[in-house]
Amino acid sequence: METAFPATRRTQVGIIGAGPAGLLLSQLLHLQGVTSVVLENRSRQRVESRQRAGLLEQNTVNLLREAEAADRLDREGLVHEGVILSYNGRRHRIALSELTDGECVTIYAQTEVVKDLITKRLEAGGELLFEAEATKIEGLETDSPRIHFTYQGQARILECDFVAGCDGFHGISRAAIPAELQKVYDKTYPYSWLGIIAQVPPSTDELIYAFHERGFALHSMRSAERSRLYVQCGVDDTLEDWPDERIWAELHARLGTSSWTLQEGPILEKSITPMRSFVSEPMQYHRLFLAGDAAHIVPPTGGKGLNMAVADTKSLFDALRAWYQAGDASLLQGYSAACMRRVWRVQEFSNYMTEMLHLLPGKAAFDQHLQQSRFDLLTTCPAASKVIAENYVGIAARRASEAVAEQVPGEIL
Repeated sequence: METAFPATRRTQVGIIGAGPAGLLLSQLLHLQGVTSVVLENRSRQRVESRQRAGLLEQNTVNLLREAEAADRLDREGLVHEGVILSYNGRRHRIALSELTDGECVTIYAQTEVVKDLITKRLEAGGELLFEAEATKIEGLETDSPRIHFTYQGQARILECDFVAGCDGFHGISRAAIPAELQKVYDKTYPYSWLGIIAQVPPSTDELIYAFHERGFALHSMRSAERSRLYVQCGVDDTLEDWPDERIWAELHARLGTSSWTLQEGPILEKSITPMRSFVSEPMQYHRLFLAGDAAHIVPPTGGKGLNMAVADTKSLFDALRAWYQAGDASLLQGYSAACMRRVWRVQEFSNYMTEMLHLLPGKAAFDQHLQQSRFDLLTTCPAASKVIAENYVGIAARRASEAVAEQVPGEIL
């Protein structure tokens, strides 16, 4: 949105980053009468074309409805009441809805979520500045922090009550927290994902996560006409190492069974995604609050990245609403503590799914038998399947966040 913007401007909440977290927070605040300005360093075209995750937990869908941004999601989203796990061709269905009192997941691409939120913000006259690069945050210890940024070739300043750092892993927000106060936890996995989007209807009604002696594979979807598929590949592999014929051959081998056939189609996009886990805490410093990838990253195996960002957004929105409506700072003070309980629950589940389903280079026979035993437990123990279901739809993470018995105050006021 090209708009005139003064050299210095004031709003209530300054939001850095126009990903799902920043856009959703801005929309929710708008519906409560709280003003915000969103600064995004990329172009609108780039933001709306970036391919990311596409699995939405029930809570994510509910919050998008609350934000009045779910009309297209409700029309086009693919509701899944189960998920299939496979071990060398032996399949087991986790009946999500049966095991979670009716909760489910919805397949709807993050790209489309972003488009819908951008449309809602611009229709409402929201201030969403693309190609506006935040360069420095100062005054976080005061009641009027300032975000320095460049826009339309000019240096500008945004003054606000609070700063929401929704600018991803490489953004400036996390760096605004003094290094001596940060605790960083990081894990890099010894494999990557090669992902494709193919112009072919999905060959399955529900996602298939597959362990195979040749490596992991996943059959997902983007829509009723497009399939999203992944294969485990080496950390040093390039797209040149994976011609279309090799991709389809591996997908057939890793996903196939005697009674099921994978349908092929033209490959529209290819990408390689490194696998890593990352957590930085605290997620707040005085009047700065981090959300999404700015504070944490999970491997994509459990489909949790977008949902974690949305959960952060819900917590931050609730805290800001309490502040603006009643002057209540308790949720702001406890924001990081509440989020961290949820973040570590999701990290554990994502790590569990990743290590159970991937072929680890050089893995000893002992560890391979452990993987098979974990899968066998799911097929013989309903309680084990229920644990997977509650984590997959997001119930376990919500419980973890709600169970914070003593909120540790953050420095905000």
